[in-house]
Amino acid sequence: MRFRGGRLPVGRSSADASGDGASSGDGDRATEDQDSSPGGARGGGPESGRRDSGPLSSPWARGAAALFAGALPALAFPAPGLWWFAYVALVPWLSLIRTAHSPRRAALDGWIGGSGFVIAVHHWLMPNLHVFILLLAALLGLLWAPWGLLVSRLLGGAPSGRRAAAAVVLVPSGWLVIELIRSWEGLGGPWGLLGASQWEVAPALRVASVGGVWLVSLLVLAVNTGVTLLIAGRSARTAAGVLLVVCALSVTAIWAWAPRPEGVGTVRIAVVQPGVVEGPGSVARRFERGAKLTRSLEGRGVDLVVWGESGIGAETWQRPETPRRLAELSRRVGADLLVNVDARRTDGSGRSGIFKSAVLVGPGGPTGDRYDKMRLVPFGEYVPARSLLGWATSVGRAAGEDRLRGDRQVVMTLPDGARGLRIGPLVCFESAFPDMSRGLVRDGAQVLVAQSATSTFQDSWAPAQHASLGALRAAENGRPSVHATLTGMSAAYGPRGERVGRPLGTDASAAGVFDLPLGRGTTLYGRFGDWPVYGALAALAMLCAVEGLRALRRPAPGPPGPPARTAHGSPERPGH
Repeated sequence: MRFRGGRLPVGRSSADASGDGASSGDGDRATEDQDSSPGGARGGGPESGRRDSGPLSSPWARGAAALFAGALPALAFPAPGLWWFAYVALVPWLSLIRTAHSPRRAALDGWIGGSGFVIAVHHWLMPNLHVFILLLAALLGLLWAPWGLLVSRLLGGAPSGRRAAAAVVLVPSGWLVIELIRSWEGLGGPWGLLGASQWEVAPALRVASVGGVWLVSLLVLAVNTGVTLLIAGRSARTAAGVLLVVCALSVTAIWAWAPRPEGVGTVRIAVVQPGVVEGPGSVARRFERGAKLTRSLEGRGVDLVVWGESGIGAETWQRPETPRRLAELSRRVGADLLVNVDARRTDGSGRSGIFKSAVLVGPGGPTGDRYDKMRLVPFGEYVPARSLLGWATSVGRAAGEDRLRGDRQVVMTLPDGARGLRIGPLVCFESAFPDMSRGLVRDGAQVLVAQSATSTFQDSWAPAQHASLGALRAAENGRPSVHATLTGMSAAYGPRGERVGRPLGTDASAAGVFDLPLGRGTTLYGRFGDWPVYGALAALAMLCAVEGLRALRRPAPGPPGPPARTAHGSPERPGH
């Protein structure tokens, strides 16, 4: 077919110009067939191949919108604590990606939005990382670039019912794999997992007892995907409605039939929170305040007293009178003390350096039970690749010397006076790792005890976010948990994740006593572990397999046809 004048009308495709494309029923059927499969959607659907119009036509405006949309889910976490917002917080981001005009734009929207999410969830790290927070966000944000492609492919255009059904499985699965990757200790650990925003919602905690925080994240993502489909178009609304009903019925079934921990009495645990102590001699003065608060527990019948992370400084611990004073406090209160020491020593394997250790002290002094922290905070407790990044210590508050890590978890047994209670110690952000708490419970721990210090981030969202993790670890394993800090927040939770007593806020200098109900039995998460993660990986692997088979079956392109002739010229020199 020849075009007179040698030029297509501006703004129209070649098919439109010929008059064939607009009325071709075969073309419509081909598009419909392509949309009917999970991998058949073109990136961006009908928007593919042309530029955006409207207020987001500028790349800068669209980038700003992606950054803002990616940051919205942070409002669901403490301290704002808008837990209900988590179920719609991703809708603006998903809606933006699905309108991308090309796969490259969809990946960019995912990357920028992921960077916004990282900055918003970790903004309280700025005093430590300074400009590094932007570099960290940009690097971690890359994890969301493939997710942007996946969202565009499944939700772009007007999704069919089949493609919508695939989206409600694959979009949450893609997000869960991102959470799995960034949960690696070297990338900062599992902070800000979307399911963790539901720490005070009883039905969500029941879901956590079945599949951990991972299953709660899948639930939150599935609802967000369903809401996005509801506004995407008529063809997907039925599938979206069915999805939301399935989610509601699944949570109801879990609430009714999932195993619940069986109550077996209570244990009384005290938390000593000295509060903010600053200025010269602050380490020694903090120890004295902790000792004074511990003495106030005399006669209250506690079974264990827990101090916060680094409650005893290196120099203080090395003094001979310190263990004797702690032993005297134990005798006076009538309970063992679980203290935390940041001190230099040589361990059994001959390693010499600074260990961050939880140490149990009884009436006769240290009992010999010690747990050395295994998972260290990047930059805060060690500098990755120090030979290359050691200069970071001159910019932020990075560790001047790398701490050494322990090599095993420890379950400590209290004396018969506390009925042989077995406790599982965790230090600082180790309470964010689901596998560590699960491992302690499988080794026989009856109570999870986390010792932390968030004084560096005292006026930020970090203390409340950190304390909230205890609820999830308790619900996942059916065991009570205690979160003890130097400066707040300190809190306690029962075996179903329910809050016990009143937490000690960041403005408190006090000793709190909590009567914790003990639990017996094994949760489904404790038995089967991180099965939602494996399910997500399997779903994505199946998608890759389907796409691979489709690529193999696609016929190879034929040889190019002869060059087209124009009305007034030759193939070599059109238009002449």
